[in-house]
Amino acid sequence: MTATRRKQLGQLARRLAKGTLRMDEQTLRQHTGDKWFAANLPDAVAFPSSTKAVAEILRFANRHRIPVTARGAGHGYVGGCVPVRGGIVLSLARMNRIREISGNDFVAVVQSGVITAALQDAAEANGLYYPPDPASRADCSIGGNIATNAGGPRCLKYGVTRDYVLGLEVVLPDGLVAMLGGRCHKNKTGFDLARFFVGSEGLLGVITGATLKLLSMPPFRACVGMGFGSMRQATQAIQAIFRSGFLPSAVEVADAFTLEAARERTGSKLFDGCKAHLIVELDGQEKSVRGELGQLLKLLKPYTPLNTRKGFGPAGVERFWQLRREFSYSLRDTGLTKLNNDIAVPRGKLAPLFRFATQLQKKHGIRVACFGHAGDGNIHVNLMMDESNPEQVRRSNAALDDLFTQVLVWGGVVTGEHGIGVARLPWWEQATTPESRKLHVAFKRAVDPNGILNPGKFV
Repeated sequence: MTATRRKQLGQLARRLAKGTLRMDEQTLRQHTGDKWFAANLPDAVAFPSSTKAVAEILRFANRHRIPVTARGAGHGYVGGCVPVRGGIVLSLARMNRIREISGNDFVAVVQSGVITAALQDAAEANGLYYPPDPASRADCSIGGNIATNAGGPRCLKYGVTRDYVLGLEVVLPDGLVAMLGGRCHKNKTGFDLARFFVGSEGLLGVITGATLKLLSMPPFRACVGMGFGSMRQATQAIQAIFRSGFLPSAVEVADAFTLEAARERTGSKLFDGCKAHLIVELDGQEKSVRGELGQLLKLLKPYTPLNTRKGFGPAGVERFWQLRREFSYSLRDTGLTKLNNDIAVPRGKLAPLFRFATQLQKKHGIRVACFGHAGDGNIHVNLMMDESNPEQVRRSNAALDDLFTQVLVWGGVVTGEHGIGVARLPWWEQATTPESRKLHVAFKRAVDPNGILNPGKFV
C-alpha cells in the first residue's frame, strides 16, 4: 500500500464509526477471496452497519479513485469477491436485519447481509415461503444471492433469485442511494431497474437492502430417491417425468463418482451399487402430492430403479436434502482438488452432456464428477485433479476448454448460477457476442464512470 493510500484510508476511518474500517493483517487475510482458488490482499476492510455508512464509503472512494469490492458471506465459487486490485473490501455482514415479514403483502424486507436460511426460517414461521435454495443457504447471504442471481434445486418449479426481487436499495458508486422497484408484485413503471442489478456481481452498485416476494407455504411435501444401474436409465427417467406432465419442485441427479464419495462421507446405504441417483421432490396439497407420487413411481418402474426410498413431510424430505448438500464436501474428501463448474445446457442436451463428461475423463485422464439440477439442465461438472501434479493441472485447463466449447455449441452457458467472477473470466469473450460486451461496457461506464466497483472482473 502506498503512503498516499494509507493516508486516504486514515481519513476515511476518521469519518466512520469506530471499528468500521480495519487494516489489521488478520482481517485483511480473511477477506482475500471466497471458495475459489484466487486471492488478493485488500488495503482495508469496511464493516458498515447502515446504508448511510456504505454511501459515505463509496462517496469517498469514488472521489479518490479507490477500488471497492463488495462482499456478502464469502461463499461464492468463482472468485467474485476477490479484491483483484486491492483497495477496500466492503463487507455487508453487519447489515443482517430482517426488517419485515408481511403476510398481508407477501413480502420480506431485509438487509443484504441476512443469511438465506434465516430468511427462509422466518418466512416459514409465518406460513410463508421463500423458495430460492442454494446449497450453501445456511452460510450465504441474500445480497450475495442477488449479486449472482443464485439458484438451487427448487428453481425448476419456482424460479431463481431474480424472480423474487421486487425492490432494491442500492448505493451507487458516487454515494447516491437509489430506491428501485417496490413491494407490488406487478410493476411496469419504466425500466425494471431493480432486476438490472440482479446478477451484476458488484460491478454496478452495492445492494444494501431488498424487498422480496414471498409465496404461501406449500402445505405438504414429499420426496423420492431412486438409484439406477446407469446414467442412461436415469436421464431417460428424467425425460419421462417431464413428457408425462409432471412439474416437480426439484429434480436432482448425481453420477457414480459423486455417489461413491458421498457413501464414504455419510455412510448412507442409499447409494450402494448405484451408477446414478435421482432425487425428485413434489409439493402442494397432501392428497394430490401423494397421488402424484404414486403415479410417478409407476411411470418410472420400466426404467428398473435399483432402489426406491420415499420421504413425507418436512423431516422426511429434509433427510434427502441433507444428503444432497454433502455431495460437494464429499468430493473434497477424496483429497483431489475440485474444479467446480456450473454450466447449463438446454434440457434436451442432458444425456449428451453426461456422455461428453465420460469422454472428457478418457481424453484428459482426469476424473469427472457430475451432479446438480437435472430439471433445468444446470449440472455441476467437477474436474477432480491432483493439484500437485503439473501434468494434471495442464490437462485440467485443456479439459475446461473442451467442456465450455462444447456447452456453447449446444446453446448452453458457461455459468448457470455462480457467475463469471475470475474463474470464468478466460471464457468471457468466447461465451458472449461483441454486441453484448459493448452493452455491458456502456452500462458500466454510465453507472460507474470511474470504474471503482469490483475492478479486474469481466467489465
